[in-house]
Amino acid sequence: MRRTRTVRNVHRRIVPAPADTVGGLLDRLATPDDPLFPTPVWPGMVLDRPLAVGADGGHGRVRYRVTAYEPGRSVRFDTTDPGIGEGYHRFDVEALGPDRCRVTHTLELTMGTRAFLLWKLAIRPVHDIMVEEILDNVERAALGRLPHPPARRTPRALLLNRLFWVRPTAVPVPRAARLLHDAVGRPDFSDAWRMPLRPGMARDPEAWRHVLPAAVRGRAEHELMLGEDASHLDYRASLLVDEEAVTLVSAVRLHNTRGRLYFALVRPLHPYAARLMLWRAHRRVAYAARPAGERNATAVAGEGPRPARRDRQDAPWE
Repeated sequence: MRRTRTVRNVHRRIVPAPADTVGGLLDRLATPDDPLFPTPVWPGMVLDRPLAVGADGGHGRVRYRVTAYEPGRSVRFDTTDPGIGEGYHRFDVEALGPDRCRVTHTLELTMGTRAFLLWKLAIRPVHDIMVEEILDNVERAALGRLPHPPARRTPRALLLNRLFWVRPTAVPVPRAARLLHDAVGRPDFSDAWRMPLRPGMARDPEAWRHVLPAAVRGRAEHELMLGEDASHLDYRASLLVDEEAVTLVSAVRLHNTRGRLYFALVRPLHPYAARLMLWRAHRRVAYAARPAGERNATAVAGEGPRPARRDRQDAPWE
């Protein structure tokens, strides 16, 4: 007989704001201006349709379906991946007076021994900090500020975040890298690596300037070109940034025998170095982003917008 365990995990926060204001934030889950999910440091919630019963989706590798929804008050998501167990998680907003409410997140799962060990070792540390950051964003968005220090990410949560961060993928050199194509018409070597951008990440190429220590050689609306010249070779790297992704494009022009010998040694290492530089820059930009509760804040009912204060932890760059 299969042994199962039931996990129940509850997070609560009392917010000095009307339940209607906070409930309005809840209704914006999985929208382009979602003020609650703590992107881009953590994966955002994505649904296949607007928030409603029957909507399918998830965040990261966690998959679920909306099975109950009371606008402005509660929403329940039931798991659709038996690998993580059977159960649900839900948000509830409860009025405690005209200007005070309680926000509760409840997770309840029944799982086998293997899934339970995975929960204890890897899922719970990430789950707990994500929910606390969601509750921080509730306060940021409803109050215009965070009235206490932000939730602190534990070393284990940061390690797991690092281990499961999205990786660059190889793509053809894009034609959109016009500065690079003009600078290096027929390169002896070229490649390109792409990473998707999460909500809240900078789309300005200047924000990606420090992907590698090289001089700026050109600027365009969606492209920043870096490079160095030497007697044996010229190197150019372009950062292409659009709404969907950032792409690092490299091109090398060799001048002489010394350059060919040098690049023969360097070439096997180049893909690893390019991926690592782009991956590190991607995390830097994500951790430097303003919290969703600031980016997508709404005013407290009956008041104008309040200035938001930056309340975030410094990023672990390495």
